[in-house]
Amino acid sequence: MKRKADKRWIALVVVLSVCISVVLTFAAERALNGTGYIVAFLVLLAFIAVGIFFDIIGVAVTTAVETPFHSMASHREQGAAEAIGLLRKAEKVSSVCNDVVGDIAGIISGATAAVIVVSLARDLSVKNAVLQLAVTGIVSGVTIGGKAVGKTIAINNSTQIVLGAGKVLYFLTHIFKRGAK
Repeated sequence: MKRKADKRWIALVVVLSVCISVVLTFAAERALNGTGYIVAFLVLLAFIAVGIFFDIIGVAVTTAVETPFHSMASHREQGAAEAIGLLRKAEKVSSVCNDVVGDIAGIISGATAAVIVVSLARDLSVKNAVLQLAVTGIVSGVTIGGKAVGKTIAINNSTQIVLGAGKVLYFLTHIFKRGAK
């Protein structure tokens, strides 16, 4: 059975992407403004790590099986019910994790790398093209290699990863419920 495109979901993803991108770009700009190379590289690595981390969650949600979570939920294990919810919305969870957050992290890490290249070229009086090729190659290699390793981890440990994500959701929902009282 073919599924129809959910126009509201698509609109929400577009709006969510724009908002997350603006917030993360602003945060990166603030973090990089007037900082040294160590901080700039740490910000760059943080964005690469965020992309890899969310890619792992997205893959785990699409490969995990729901059955063990029912047993966990019947034993009232924290996060199990939330994990079931993630699995039942695997298509949307994967889209948000892999496409929205993952792609935005990739774009912003590229922009961060460009800022680093411009600064290095200025400070070292080196040709911009050589630095650009080197930094772009390194960033691409680390990102792609990290995601390749992450996919293997996600597939081999999908139950634990989805349960971990469920526990985070459980924790967050209970914090916000307490704060609303």
